[in-house]
Amino acid sequence: MSEEGLQDAVLCQIGLIVENIEETAGKWAELFGLNTPEITLTGGLELAHTSYRGRPSEAQAKLAFFQIGPISVELIEPVGGPSTWREFLEQKGPGLHHIGLKVKNTERIASLLSNKGIGILQRGDFIGGRYTYLDSGPVLGTILELLEFS
Repeated sequence: MSEEGLQDAVLCQIGLIVENIEETAGKWAELFGLNTPEITLTGGLELAHTSYRGRPSEAQAKLAFFQIGPISVELIEPVGGPSTWREFLEQKGPGLHHIGLKVKNTERIASLLSNKGIGILQRGDFIGGRYTYLDSGPVLGTILELLEFS
């Protein structure tokens, strides 16, 4: 990654907020001729160490992933405490929430983007890595998610 920003990031995911993950996953599976994926629940605060707008949060969501070519389509149904997922659903309804980028140094990238006025919206851990949502909507029209895998 150069000092300039995200040139070495790899687009790997789009995230969609949904109201009913079981129903939506069924529709995606039918349309693309895929098996309906397992629906999982994100870890709570003690496992995921989630922070939302700089504060610890009991944010949780149901997730389902479809691999379509090189891109993972992530369906997200908010079910826990305050989160970017819940805020999005309440303010905008279902739709495109984020574009996910695989990166190698989340802290450095977040610092560089903070200098450009793009701050951290939410972050947390998952088995095998961590995620950071950046409040890039006003600049780019959507949230960016930095995904760093262990």
